[in-house]
Amino acid sequence: MFRTGRRIGAVATVAVAAFALASCSSSGGKQESQASTAAGGGQASTPQMTVAMITHQAPGDTFWDIIRKGAEAASAKDNAKLEYSNDPDATKQAQLIQAAIDKKVDGIAVTDPNTPALGDAIKKAVAAGIPVTMFNAGGPDALSLGVLGYFGQGEKDAGLAVGKRVVADGGKSILCVIQEQGQQQLEDRCGGVTTGAAGAKVEKLYVNGRDDSAVTTTIQAKLTQAKDVDWVVTLGAPMALDAVKSVQGAGSKAKIGTFDTNKQLVAAIQSGSIAWAIDQQPYLQGYLAVDALWLYKTNGNTLGGGSNVATGPAFIDSKNIEAVSKFAANGTR
Repeated sequence: MFRTGRRIGAVATVAVAAFALASCSSSGGKQESQASTAAGGGQASTPQMTVAMITHQAPGDTFWDIIRKGAEAASAKDNAKLEYSNDPDATKQAQLIQAAIDKKVDGIAVTDPNTPALGDAIKKAVAAGIPVTMFNAGGPDALSLGVLGYFGQGEKDAGLAVGKRVVADGGKSILCVIQEQGQQQLEDRCGGVTTGAAGAKVEKLYVNGRDDSAVTTTIQAKLTQAKDVDWVVTLGAPMALDAVKSVQGAGSKAKIGTFDTNKQLVAAIQSGSIAWAIDQQPYLQGYLAVDALWLYKTNGNTLGGGSNVATGPAFIDSKNIEAVSKFAANGTR
């Protein structure tokens, strides 16, 4: 867990150093302008580039607002035009990738929740000479697809940490709620929970993550039936907030832990209705996915040294929630 933090710091240092190197490759006033940008003083003076960011965001999932804020911040710094599109249907997401290829964008930042459905499209982009970064989903397959780098957390590792945390907190019967079928990273999270919670009972529950009321009703019905469930683990912040209503409606004493955060979830941890969350730092994922394309286009840099760049996992709980809340108020955590 703490190794991850050090690694992120190292990556940030590499990125700043690479930026400074790119600045020094200029001359005269242009060099000075780029140097000031590296210090956070303005926008890069490099030619504007167009970056297509294509994700599997489902309607209403506020997690992606944080991703986009990071991407927009990097785009503003890098003089890049960000074109964001999304579809939770993997076939349609592949079509969005193809559309970006046809448009001949300067770079593509993409999530990959389903490699069998998306892998060929990603390879086509690489073959067309378009630099591609991946983030958030698809880490195990990313580098084999030929992309420049991957920015995200190891989902099985994150699930393992959650399973161990639940058992350490006294959990014996865990409900792992999956909001989208067919997305490998979600299955990996629950698989990791099962491994980490060795000795405890873990059951998956599939819900329609695009309908809050349906999520609440499905979890509540399960809790009403399964009185032994003492922990509910959700894989996204909106589902965790729905689970709070479910626990109350079922008269259950189950505690709630979740993957991912948003502003409302931070408040729920502060109030104690949710025990903790795993933070994969989505702002950082969006930022690095765009900034890595700029670094490559302007100076030939790559991040990660042939390995995925970890942005998590880390726990947010009562011990550090006040510090996190300051950034959540800005919509960046």
